[in-house]
Amino acid sequence: MTIALLATTMAVPAGTAAFAEGELNLYSSRHYDTDERLYSDFEELTGITINRIEGKADELIARMEAEGANSPADVFLTVDTVRLSRAKDLGLLQSVESDVLERQIPAYLQDDDNQWFGFSQRSRILFYDKEDVANPPQTYQDLANAEYEGMVCIRSSTNVYTQNIVAALIAHMDQDTVQQWANGVVANFARAPQGGDTDQLRGIVSGECDIAMSNTYYFARAIRKPVDGLSDSLDTIGWVFPNQNDIGAHMNISGGGVAVNAPNRDNAVRFLEYLASEQAQEYFSAGNDEYPAVPGVGLSPSVAELGIFRPDTINLADIAGNIDAAIDVLVEAGWE
Repeated sequence: MTIALLATTMAVPAGTAAFAEGELNLYSSRHYDTDERLYSDFEELTGITINRIEGKADELIARMEAEGANSPADVFLTVDTVRLSRAKDLGLLQSVESDVLERQIPAYLQDDDNQWFGFSQRSRILFYDKEDVANPPQTYQDLANAEYEGMVCIRSSTNVYTQNIVAALIAHMDQDTVQQWANGVVANFARAPQGGDTDQLRGIVSGECDIAMSNTYYFARAIRKPVDGLSDSLDTIGWVFPNQNDIGAHMNISGGGVAVNAPNRDNAVRFLEYLASEQAQEYFSAGNDEYPAVPGVGLSPSVAELGIFRPDTINLADIAGNIDAAIDVLVEAGWE
């Protein structure tokens, strides 16, 4: 079942049905309808009933804090490294010892203390108008080049995807260098940052933008099924996996961990292990156009159409550790 997140919440006291054997209480900020298949398959395989509380990641974190030791949360699932790291720093997650997770999930997609794991990935790449851009940028650094003045559409500075890519660049280079880059990108904006990733891609179709940054799964989704204002014009859009000769293309993740006070801890670990299974990993790609975290798992046709590329395998903890510096860079650059 799905439970809407309320502005004011109360912890579920011990001894209620939420703590019954054979259940799992999932706090999730993943908002994809296709995840229903993940949950129903897990319930069918295990006989464990999933009770879901869904909301924005920050709201779920605040709820877990407020509930404290009485929290019914077993698993926290979200769509970015920043919130997973924040949950860990607040003491809301616990370390997990699992041979399955250690074997299946690459080390760079695991927290150093095994408090969270990445289960699916999206690559943040560059898209461009094939008719208007003869020399598309080949690296993230190229976005600051003067030749792209007035051409770039990108998410706002408050968006976690923007903060993540800037934090990753700081980890690879240094803050001063990235500051100069951010200043140059802002100078190349085609419009003030607005909307989501799909809106950046639609900006290319409408002619507002010539170059845009977006996660791959938004474009792959438009290949797989109709997306208004995008799917009918895909043949006009080209794409580049950046930095293939050095750091590789930046990856965003969706991941989760076991809540520190999980009343159904064994079920929680079992759920995370299921997310690392071949069945679940294939569905992350087939159902939501993501890249599996587990190497060797097949891609859906819409994702495979984007081609083979070299991903950035930087330790995600290094990205999380540079988020504050990234925000400083964005503010200094005047990145709205």
